[in-house]
Amino acid sequence: MMSHLAFVLIAYGVTAATLAALIGWVLMDQRGRRAELAELEARGVRRRSAENEGAGHVQ
Repeated sequence: MMSHLAFVLIAYGVTAATLAALIGWVLMDQRGRRAELAELEARGVRRRSAENEGAGHVQ
């Protein structure tokens, strides 16, 4: 019984660590993309989708 419990606890631990790593990766990547977007906007580059905002344009 103890080896089964150890297996289950290790499996949950590995799963939790993997999910935490993936969430951390996504959050760090989001921070990077926002910084890149802010830099581009500061240089005057605009998104193409910004031209259609508020126009009621449905794609």
